[in-house]
Formats: sequence, structure tokens, C-alpha cells
Amino acid sequence: MGKPTGFKEFERKDRGYAPADERVKHYEEFVVSLSDNELTEQGARCMDCGIPFCHNGCPVNNIIPDFNDLVYQSDYESAINVLHSTNNFPEFTGRICPAPCQESCTLNITDEPVTIKTIECAIIDKAWENGWVKPEVATHKTGKRIAVVGSGPAGMAAAQQLARAGHTVVVYEKEDNIGGLLRYGIPDFKLAKMLIDRRVAQMRAEGVEFHTNTCIGEDISAKQLKQDFDAVVLTGGSEEPRDLPIDGRQLQGVEFAMDFLRANSKVVQGVAGAKEHLISAEGKHVVVIGGGDTGSDCIGTSNRHGAASVTQIEILDKPPVKEDKAMTWPDWPNKLRTSSSQEEGCERMWNVTTKSFVDDGNGNVKALKCALVRWDKDAEGRWQMSEVEGSEFELKADLVTLAMGFVHPVHKGMIEELGLELDGRGNVNGSTEGDDAYKTSIEGVFSAGDMRRGQSLVVWAIREGRQAAHAVDKYLMGTTDLPR
Repeated sequence: MGKPTGFKEFERKDRGYAPADERVKHYEEFVVSLSDNELTEQGARCMDCGIPFCHNGCPVNNIIPDFNDLVYQSDYESAINVLHSTNNFPEFTGRICPAPCQESCTLNITDEPVTIKTIECAIIDKAWENGWVKPEVATHKTGKRIAVVGSGPAGMAAAQQLARAGHTVVVYEKEDNIGGLLRYGIPDFKLAKMLIDRRVAQMRAEGVEFHTNTCIGEDISAKQLKQDFDAVVLTGGSEEPRDLPIDGRQLQGVEFAMDFLRANSKVVQGVAGAKEHLISAEGKHVVVIGGGDTGSDCIGTSNRHGAASVTQIEILDKPPVKEDKAMTWPDWPNKLRTSSSQEEGCERMWNVTTKSFVDDGNGNVKALKCALVRWDKDAEGRWQMSEVEGSEFELKADLVTLAMGFVHPVHKGMIEELGLELDGRGNVNGSTEGDDAYKTSIEGVFSAGDMRRGQSLVVWAIREGRQAAHAVDKYLMGTTDLPR
């Protein structure tokens, strides 16, 4: 906790943004940080609530009251030690996590939660500025070799933990650079890529070996990998996008959201030859299908391209502006949220289904045929969708991005070669608890992150990577000192 009476003395204050008309001109981060004095006050607001629900709200179980108190005392060096004890990469979560911890804060009962995410980000940024983040090199080597497939947040977390346990760790990444979704899936204006590069440098110093442009199942067989290493950790993410197989899907201008974002990120980051594959929204009427974070990233990117208009459509009901705290707290509530990208300019529509894409006569999309839908519960309490009669309409569109989520990891290649058992949703089957935690159906092969869990948050990937490292270390050594 901070100051016992701090929540009554200091008003809640959070980071701000640079003006929208300025920030859409570039791809740099645009968050305006709080001053040291303001951070001290915000740390002071952490009340002596008795039961800090923020612990359970946070997927990595950050020790939030402790680091809030240390920020209140201006002891940032101790604060980063507390933060790093549960989270390998707080600079990632301090920027792109939706902060379920804040929804669980006791002060959120009155809509004034502690600005935990802002405090977390300030701690790690100050730690890097002051040189407190240093490689943690293992004092002894175990002689065990571990392959990690995929270098997203789950793979990076698992690799770092296992290297610190003294194992030889080799990370394989199919892209040309490390980071997975963090590198090319999340726009630079939300997460500067130097943050990834800085961590990769730290991990190299800790002994982690990285191999890019290496696709397991193509460049190296999965079976060969299993033979060459004492254990294999699969953290390849959930990359099979949900498609929309309706009339006109084949038209030019109908793109998967991640293809759009990845191509743009590579141009921004100066990848050779990337401009040839850029999907430009400049001067176009853009329709984003899907109301989640990926859709929001498409909006922000389209606005930076100079789109003529951006419309985001969502098939579900519009969430309530304010949740019923008596029913939802301390759980994550369904309520209307507006992202920084949406604030930059777009029209948002709910209860809209797309029936077909319209051809301009030259094989390009020119519009969407849509209709309104409603959601009602059937006799068994299950939600059922029905189209509103006579509600058909058209939306002009030169570019459509499909941002409807991901169904499961890519099966072709590594997963099929190994013959891994899958769960009912097509993810790699594996539990998170007990002696078989994070183990797959193949001996010595583990899986974590979205590849096992299904599409989720970066913070959940970090949690699973850390816990998988604990499981692998125990499997190889019989016991482990790695935290879970």
C-alpha cells in the first residue's frame, strides 16, 4: 500500500496522449508520461484494502501494492526488483496490456482505480534509464539443451527463465527478426521496437541463442529438433485467422488484418523490400470488420496512411457505457471502451453482419452488403443471432480488413509432423496444472502461450512462458527454483 489516506487526498490521474491531429502524422509512441511528483501521488493512492484483488486480476500476479508503495517512497530501484520477480517484460505490459488489475482494484468500485499500468511502465522505464536492468547470467550450466520455437512474449519469457536456470537455450523464429506478434503485429506507435531489441540484447548476454528466418517444419524438421535437444517448447502463437467465406471474398482489397498490419510494420521498421508488399489505405474508404484490438490497430494504421474514411463494424451488441459493479467487480467487465486509435477518427457500428462483398467490375471491392442483426436468448438461455428484416444496406469500401480473431495455431508443418494432440478448438492440447503442466502429447515437448491457450493477451503469454519454463526445468532436473 501507499499512504493510508492517499486515496482520499489525491485525485486519480493517468497518462495522456499527444493531440490526435499530431500523432497520426508519425509512427512513434505518443503517450505523455506523468511527472515524478504525480507518480508519487498515484502510488500513494494504493489503499490498505486488506484483500488486494489486483493480484488475481493480473495474469502474472504482479505484487502491485508493494511496488505502488515503493513508488510512493520514490524507491524505484527496489520497485523494479519487485516487478521483475513476476514479470520479465513490464515495458511490454506497461504499454499494451488492457490492465485487468485496474478493473480489480478496490478503488474501482467508485471508478477511481489506482493507475497501476502507468506506475508499472514508469518503474521499468526508469530502471532502463538508470542502468538497473542488467543481464542475469547463470552461475553454472546444467548441460541441458532446450529449443524454443517462436519468439513472441511466451517464447521470450520461457527462454529467459530457462537460460537463467543454467540451460543452453536456442530460440527459432520464422520471421526475419525477434519478437513475434510484438514485432510486426502490434504497430510501432503502440510499442517502440527498440524495447524488444533491448531485451534481446540482454537475453543474448544471458546466453540465449537466436535463429531467425528458420521455420520449424520446413527449414528444420520438427523431429530433428526433438532429437537434437533435451526438451522443446512450442510457443508459435495462434496464427490461423478467422475468415469470412462469403460472396466476393476473393476480390482485391479484402485482406486479413494481420497481413495489412505486418506489411505496414515492416515498411515502418525499414525491412528491405517491404514497400513492394505494402497494403495502402491512402485515399481509400476503409472498413474494418471486427471490434477488438487488432481492428483498432487497423484503424490507427489506416489513419496514418491518410484514409478517406474508416468504419469499424462489429456483429455483437454495443456494450454498456458503464458496467454494473455489483455484478461484475472484481472481474473483467463488458463495457464500452474507446481506444486511442478510435479516438483518432472512425465511425463505429454494432449489430452489423456482412452478407457479401461487391465487385467494381474489375475484380476490386467497392462496397459491402450488410444487414443489422439482433441477439436473443433461446429457451435454454443460449444467445442466438437473427437478421433484422428489411435492414439491408451498403457500405462503401475500397479496402476491407478482416479482424475477427484467430481460430488456432497453424497446423501445417510442425504440428502435423509431430502428430500433436489438439484440443476441441484446434490448439495444442496441454494442461497448466499438476505434474503434466504444459506438456504436450509427445514426450519432452511442451507448449505455452497462444499456441496452447488460444488467442489471448501478451500478459497471459508471459505468464505461460514463465510457468512452462518452471515445468521444463523440473522435468529435466527433477526439481526447480524457477518461480511459477
